[in-house]
Amino acid sequence: MRIAVIGGGPGGLYFAALAQQLDPSHDITVWERNRADDTFGFGVVFSDETLGGIEHADEAVHAQMQREFARWDDIDVHYRDRVITSGGHGFAAMSRRRLLQILQERCRSLGVTLHFETLAPDVDELAATHELVIACDGVNSAVRARYADTFGPSLDVRRCKYMWLGTDKVFDAFKFYVRETPHGVMQIHGYPYDAKGSTFIVEMNDAVWQRAGFDVFADHQFLPGESDEKSVAHVCELFADILDGHEVMTNNSRWINFTTVRNEHWRHGNVVLLGDAAHTAHFSIGSGTKLAMEDALALVACLHEQPDVDTALDAYEAERRPVVLSTQRAAQASLEWFENLGQYTDQDPVQFAFNIMTRSRRVTYDNLRLRDPEFVKTVDEWFAEHERSRGHGRGDVCPPMFQPLRLRGLELANRVAVSPMDMYKAEDGMPTPFHLVHLGGKALGGAGLVMTEMVCVSEAGRITPGCTGIWTAAQAYAWRGITEFVHAESQAKIGIQLGHSGRKGSTKLMWEGIDEPLDEGNWPVVAPSPLAYRPGVNQVPRELTATDLDTLEQQFVDATRRAADAGFDLLELHCAHGYLLSSFISPLTNRRTDDYGGPLANRLRFPLRVFAAMRAAWPDERPMSVRISATDWVDGGITGDDSVAIAQAFAAAGADVVDVSSGQVTPDERPAFGRSYQTPFADRIRNETGIATMAVGIISSYDDVNSILLAGRADLCLLGRAHLYDPNWTLHAAAEQGYDGPAAQWPEPWQAGARRPQSGRTEEPKPRLELVRQGAAATAHRRWRPAG
Repeated sequence: MRIAVIGGGPGGLYFAALAQQLDPSHDITVWERNRADDTFGFGVVFSDETLGGIEHADEAVHAQMQREFARWDDIDVHYRDRVITSGGHGFAAMSRRRLLQILQERCRSLGVTLHFETLAPDVDELAATHELVIACDGVNSAVRARYADTFGPSLDVRRCKYMWLGTDKVFDAFKFYVRETPHGVMQIHGYPYDAKGSTFIVEMNDAVWQRAGFDVFADHQFLPGESDEKSVAHVCELFADILDGHEVMTNNSRWINFTTVRNEHWRHGNVVLLGDAAHTAHFSIGSGTKLAMEDALALVACLHEQPDVDTALDAYEAERRPVVLSTQRAAQASLEWFENLGQYTDQDPVQFAFNIMTRSRRVTYDNLRLRDPEFVKTVDEWFAEHERSRGHGRGDVCPPMFQPLRLRGLELANRVAVSPMDMYKAEDGMPTPFHLVHLGGKALGGAGLVMTEMVCVSEAGRITPGCTGIWTAAQAYAWRGITEFVHAESQAKIGIQLGHSGRKGSTKLMWEGIDEPLDEGNWPVVAPSPLAYRPGVNQVPRELTATDLDTLEQQFVDATRRAADAGFDLLELHCAHGYLLSSFISPLTNRRTDDYGGPLANRLRFPLRVFAAMRAAWPDERPMSVRISATDWVDGGITGDDSVAIAQAFAAAGADVVDVSSGQVTPDERPAFGRSYQTPFADRIRNETGIATMAVGIISSYDDVNSILLAGRADLCLLGRAHLYDPNWTLHAAAEQGYDGPAAQWPEPWQAGARRPQSGRTEEPKPRLELVRQGAAATAHRRWRPAG
């Protein structure tokens, strides 16, 4: 094939070398507009996984890179005059300029044609005269812009400013310097890349950047390649103690807002995107160079394996897209963590260090325990004592999920809760034996708190005919049978969630058609405004009057009293997911012009009125929570900023903890689903306001629960589907972690099953095969020490 490569960065060069190596008959030409030794940035970092792929694909390139690497294991977090170190991470870095030289030399030796300081011919011309065109022309890709209608790019410009610098101070590990300055919090990301230099990236929130006066320096038309020397000088002043007299090196160093690049498609005919042209991921979790070289390897492999270019390009995108999306999700979590760094500055240095290590959700509690058990032991000990000082427990050191939690007069044995999940198995609002088995079984399974589904305060407030209620004394009596079982047979506590369906009512059971209107037996629905959930499908609700509001308030109060008499330990008000009270809060569903519509304070007025009336009717020693939708996932709806104000308003009304969910307010939502995807909202509320929070949403492993709690992102974790899969989830999590303390007690009849049963002959006793026993592997704490 004739192959054109637009862009002579590491991705393009590596593709050319691998493709030429696999088939010397290819005619490959690379065009690069910059000089051969031009590079923007200083060092690049590789993971062991990526290096393994490079070694397998091209031993010559790997051998050359291997000779250049700076290698180390430690991450140092410099925060509040303390240095907290975590080891066992394994890094390899090298000079970006040297990497380019190695790849250029390899390309020339294989017969690839390289053109530097040369613009590539027009991409249409290249596509017509070559079988394949590789567009690896960077984050500002002209090729991507040319075929934007096909590629469907989205460019998400973020809120932090950062600048790439270098220094001749050679760090001996990866460094996070987090510094409180008169202008706000700033951070340095630093790492060595060879025996003579280190990458030195300074980053800060846009507001901090402006307060520091950098906006004045940056308000200038810089020449190509020119650096912002005034800003660099100010950086040197601010971080003089870190630099310790060492020089700072510049290379086209100016302030940048990171842009996350995504594309709906990566190919246009025989033109394919690679590297930053196709996707970007924030530098705090790795290197764009690493991703680009992985792209190159996958693309060459697909071209080699598939029968034609079309099939190969489709296979390349199918293979790489899931990997890239996973990386981008982790990068998004990391960059948002740094954007919101100011909300963590009250954390103790030990917790802060754990928080920064686990910010992307890729590195977790268990992962760190494997890498550096001493570090995790230190954090566990700190957390136990910290929670004891706050009135939670006695300071016993154990996995964080097994620390107790006190809310008013209620003490939960552990931090695991069964999330409210509608079962749709009630009969005329009455809970049935199914609910006893469902909730009782989860209580026996070890969770500290078991929550009912949304229990409706009136017959008309049901979502479906199968929803439970507590609008009658008989229903309350049936609920008492369940609470008595939970209290008698387990150490769990049981909470009730009260709500009203609003405009989402009078619909079919979930498995018959979620949100679909009933074929018969419909009942009228109500809402703040006459807006159907799905126009033309669901009913148009009747707009509530002042008299209706009085009636609804009384229904919630009556249900509260019945719940107290039924023996529930905690009461939660459902103000999320587009149900009645949620519909008051969201501007998408509340178009009222009276005192209950308009600005957020007005939209909160009725939900707060109901909550206050319930709090007055609920026993003072028992806690109350509120479930909110922290975002509507739609432009013009509730935002993360709003969620903080909403949480503060409910806390002022007497909420002891906020259950932070999101969405389900409108079918137009576009949620960013992923592991623990709603936890950042709970994290923000907790750390900005000090209000206790529950995290919920695709939390399924005890590793995630421990990570969330230990980092201070929530006080309690709600798990739904995980408990449907395994009703004994908490007990099994204890067994897996070797915990047999008071926070996870097996029911007496079940104690013979408290250990995992043998699953095969691999668990049989092993003979001794060592003359001298080897001790446990020590944590790798290798530091970078250049030879000579």
